Amino acid sequence: MQIRSVPVSVGLLAAVVFTVSSAAPAEEVQPRMVSAPEGLIPSDAVVLFDGTDLSEWTYTDGRPAGWITSDGTMTVKDGSIITKKEFGNIQLHLEFATPEDATGEGQDRGNSGVYIQGAYEVQILDSYGNETYIDGMCGAIYAQYPPLVNASRPPGKWQVYDIVFHAPDFDSGGKVIKKATITVFHNGVLIQNHVEIKPTVYGLRETESPLGPIYLQDHNHPVKYRNIWIRELGLNRNCQE
Repeated sequence: MQIRSVPVSVGLLAAVVFTVSSAAPAEEVQPRMVSAPEGLIPSDAVVLFDGTDLSEWTYTDGRPAGWITSDGTMTVKDGSIITKKEFGNIQLHLEFATPEDATGEGQDRGNSGVYIQGAYEVQILDSYGNETYIDGMCGAIYAQYPPLVNASRPPGKWQVYDIVFHAPDFDSGGKVIKKATITVFHNGVLIQNHVEIKPTVYGLRETESPLGPIYLQDHNHPVKYRNIWIRELGLNRNCQE
């Protein structure tokens, strides 16, 4: 077969090029400004505990939270507590300290936990020189993923969790089409890297939901907490609304 060249009008080609190049670019929406002064919380964060009162919390049965507040901290007492408000996609910051006078071993040493949406537990445990099963140590997604590394500090020292959580996505019929994911930094060290998770045993529920409270566990150890704040993220996993 002989391939024939087809002459193209220079004027037509120029018109096509001009039309493509002169098309208006899509309008860009600039990210909104968030103030983040050094040593202070972001301006769009919701403070869950500022060291003064437990007004954002209740016990799981609805009673006012009665954990011990002193010197800007709250200490586990008489049951687990949950936030009054429910959250979806979030960035969560909290600081904790396991008891300085470390006693017991394995799971019986500085045990607590933070459950995102009341369902997905990031384990809190004294894991400094204290071995246990690896998906139950400090920083583990309990019974699912051990931490990538053990970034624990000695008992009594303040430690930090910074957590990014994306709630599961559902179709119109309520079926999960994308699992929840979580990223965790422990004392500034990445220990969970955007892993898919399912509800944890011992939480408020074992079903998926778009919203849920933050749940701090009483596991019969006087673990302390301070400086807890949360940022609500947009519905799109890749951006904030």
